[in-house]
Amino acid sequence: MDFRIRTLFFVVIAGLTFAELSSASVIFRPGEKAKYVAPGEEEMNGKAEELFHTGQAAEKEGNLKRAVRAYKSLVRRHPKDALAPGAVFRAAELQEQRQDLIAAAEMFRWLVEHYPSSPHFDEAIEAQFRIGEIYLAGKKLKVLGIPFGSSMDRAAEIFAAVVRTAPYGKYTARAQFDIGLAREKQGASDAAIEAYQAVVTKFPKEPLAADAQYQIGYIWFKAARAGTKDLAATTNARTAFQDFLFRYPNSEKTAQARSNLEMLEHKQTATSFQVAKFYDKQKNYRAAVIYYNEVIRQQPGSTESERAKKRIDQLRVKLGDAALQSALAAAEAEKKNARTHQGQTAKSESTTSNPPSSGLPLPPPETDLSLPPPASLAPDTTTAPEPPGASGDGETPERSSAPDATGSPAP
Repeated sequence: MDFRIRTLFFVVIAGLTFAELSSASVIFRPGEKAKYVAPGEEEMNGKAEELFHTGQAAEKEGNLKRAVRAYKSLVRRHPKDALAPGAVFRAAELQEQRQDLIAAAEMFRWLVEHYPSSPHFDEAIEAQFRIGEIYLAGKKLKVLGIPFGSSMDRAAEIFAAVVRTAPYGKYTARAQFDIGLAREKQGASDAAIEAYQAVVTKFPKEPLAADAQYQIGYIWFKAARAGTKDLAATTNARTAFQDFLFRYPNSEKTAQARSNLEMLEHKQTATSFQVAKFYDKQKNYRAAVIYYNEVIRQQPGSTESERAKKRIDQLRVKLGDAALQSALAAAEAEKKNARTHQGQTAKSESTTSNPPSSGLPLPPPETDLSLPPPASLAPDTTTAPEPPGASGDGETPERSSAPDATGSPAP
């Protein structure tokens, strides 16, 4: 029994000692349970003027924690007082000065949401943007000194608040763009593309619109180069870069966009050439010729194109023009339909319905579900206008010496 009493006594003494050292408080109110308040969070009482002067005095003494507490108490107890907006702004500034950035961003947001007519409105928006970029640069969120949570999520939340509270402000377009950057850094490609598209749609005259359009293409470009199973990645990348070149021909990223397009075309050409070789090896010469012609159409003058021409000539000598007529006709129909985008299905059906007219027998076509359909049945879905100087046959500009694409830097 005596041991229990002594133990309890030491626990109480230790608790009181710790509370004194940490300057914490235990608040008792009639009819309520005791409430522990963290150091610096105790609520002050008094009129708005008294609390404001208390905050100013604490600042002069260098006690920023006490000053913040006074200003927050003023706003909490007298939210409609004329001094409240200034108190919120000053508390936010001091919290930013103390590197309590999350609390500072919340206080700045509180100011613009609850006191939009405050003379500090623009400063508060700028401060939020500034803090958001700190997190975008990779500042770690920490709790008790331990990294916690995602700084990119925090950055996106802060930028979203800027866009929401100041939709026509100086930093709105940049905040929307930075949401895309944050999501792209996270690897959330869909969310990043959505954010960048919002820049292009809502702020088409802003310089950042060009960077946003480029980033859309760059995200799809990376997916295509990574060997994604999404067959639309290459097409979407081409469309985005072609839109970029059409809308922003004078951008500093024009040369890189053209280089990226050329790499995409080469990748697609190499794929078509491999499919053509497969059908050729299987002696399905009609399908092979269709894909060889697709190679020629995609990148005329390339190594694969010259090899495709040579192989078509060899097949013509071996099998005769009549035997390959249906394949050649299909290839010509495909080229024509790629320019007009009309009558694709009718042309394809008429192409595949013609029987071989050569005396040399050809094996029936072999169906391989692991391969894409013949080119005549898979029309190019790119609807973006051709970039200046490009031909209607899908030719691309001269190859750039820089093989690697780079993303747009943050403004």
